Amino acid sequence: MLSAIRNSLNHWIVKGLFLILIASFAVWGIQDFVRGSGTERTVATVAGEQIPLAEAADAYQREVAQLRRSMGWQFEPTEQVRRAIAEAVLERLVVLRAIGAEAAARGVVVTDEALRAAILAAPGFRGADGQFSRIQYDSFLRNNGLSEARFLELLRGDLARAQIVGAVRAGAAAPRTLARAIHAFRAERRIADLVELPFMAAPPPGEPTEEQLRRFHENNPDLFSAPEYRRFDAVLLSAADVARTIVVGEDELRAAYEQRGSEFHTPERRQVAQAVVPDEAAARALAEAWRGGAPFAAIAAQAASAGGTAAELGTVDRGGLPLPELAEPVFAAAAGTVVGPVRSPFGWHVLRIGAIEPARTPSFAEVKDELARMLAEERAADLIYDRVNRIEDSLAGGAPLAEVARRHELRLVEVAAMDAEGRDRAGNPVELGTARDEIIAAVFEARPGEASRLTEARDGSFYAVRVAEVTPPALRPFESVAAEVRAAWERQERRRAMEAQAAALVAAVAGGRTLDQAAREAGWTPRRTEPFARDAAGAGAAALPPQLAAALFALKPGEATMIEGGAGFLVAAVAEVLRAPEDAPAIERERAAIAAALADDLEAQFVRALRERAEVTISPQAVRLIAGEAP
Repeated sequence: MLSAIRNSLNHWIVKGLFLILIASFAVWGIQDFVRGSGTERTVATVAGEQIPLAEAADAYQREVAQLRRSMGWQFEPTEQVRRAIAEAVLERLVVLRAIGAEAAARGVVVTDEALRAAILAAPGFRGADGQFSRIQYDSFLRNNGLSEARFLELLRGDLARAQIVGAVRAGAAAPRTLARAIHAFRAERRIADLVELPFMAAPPPGEPTEEQLRRFHENNPDLFSAPEYRRFDAVLLSAADVARTIVVGEDELRAAYEQRGSEFHTPERRQVAQAVVPDEAAARALAEAWRGGAPFAAIAAQAASAGGTAAELGTVDRGGLPLPELAEPVFAAAAGTVVGPVRSPFGWHVLRIGAIEPARTPSFAEVKDELARMLAEERAADLIYDRVNRIEDSLAGGAPLAEVARRHELRLVEVAAMDAEGRDRAGNPVELGTARDEIIAAVFEARPGEASRLTEARDGSFYAVRVAEVTPPALRPFESVAAEVRAAWERQERRRAMEAQAAALVAAVAGGRTLDQAAREAGWTPRRTEPFARDAAGAGAAALPPQLAAALFALKPGEATMIEGGAGFLVAAVAEVLRAPEDAPAIERERAAIAAALADDLEAQFVRALRERAEVTISPQAVRLIAGEAP
């Protein structure tokens, strides 16, 4: 919950609350703010103020629409995703109201002068000269269907919330002494002497006796045992399974095409590059150069010298352009032409039109199969629960899974043997559908022969399992794994030999010798690392495991340690400690980061307390109602 609250606050209040207020109108739609009461249902009450279902549902629909725009019209959220979106939307509305209630209770006042200053400071209301533009301001109000009085009312409330949260965050301060200590800790570097002792460098062990190998086999059953296997049956049901049994008639498909054909429509798209500069004269010069055949690299350099920027926007539709006022001139121009200058709140735009992809609406024949699939899956979502009830009745009556599968047209999976990793005796993965991990867990939790029940998986599918037989783990006979036993025994002996040598080096350093001396006397060639940080980042880090770097930072100069790596042992000793120099800018950055983290924590605790104090009540059906599910 705190994570959601903090995200809401970061978006709405802390990081430029007024700027985000304007952005929120574009993303969420002004209806979320201007809809009054008069709705027939309430999903939550915060400090005595109701959150109407209509407001929450509108916000939910806009969020889903935004996802579809990002992921394509084919995107259809699962039940779990729909509920997650609904929960996030409701939590956002609850948090905003809780903060607003506190602002009202504290008598927070936003003066007309403060309101005026906020409007004048908003970049979205500035003209080409960088000053407040009444034209831009009126355009914003008109585009969002707002009267000036209503907008000022909304802005006043948002600024009041900002004062409340800002006062809490202002209490966070980091002492310079703490920042200096943390900077010194993080910026410290060390240099080490390092000796690598690979297992393969160990001398070959002597020839083992059969008795040694048999004892090793018995003492290491985990290495040579067959895992537990389970024989079981499973029945699987998903909306896609139900959809495959549904036949959609030609007339229904044609009616759906007439009604929903726009979902398949691909709008016109154009390849666009643009340059934006603050001055109209510079923009006209850019347009002239571009029309004269100047390459984009030259246009970008010219824009930069004029205090602007240039970028390739790629192939976009009208909605993909950065500003709506660019759509008309861009989509009215022919391919290969230069458009502009066009004025916006951000300056003067010059745009070049490249290849054009015309709008296209596929024919009925082209989308017929996709439409059939969509309609069948929609109908299946309604039918699946009826089928689930009938399947559960059959299971409760004790019918074998094979009979249940035949009676209800389910997928039946019969598995002769599967281990806890979901593999058969040959080591191949067992195919169990989209809920594979959940089915594996259910199989190894079930008691052999116990009655199964239908379970809904996280992806919305259903499954039931019945375990028929359990083969417990068993040590495989020595004769069948003799070669594996011998190889494992040899690996262990080599490891022991290198561990002994590594330990001897550490002991020699502890006895007063340097690692360089001890290693060379033992026939090893040490190397000196580049300076490294606590996380082993930086020069030479590729050859220094992070766990070894962490261990070396716990030692004094001259002390040594050892770790086991994948291919051998590493012995290292601290050769030099490089203290961090005094760096005032870095310390101030550290201080600011600590203060910001403290402010975040204070803010999260404050909002949690506000939420508790606001006596929030949420309808038990709120999430389902917001997501459009039947109550």
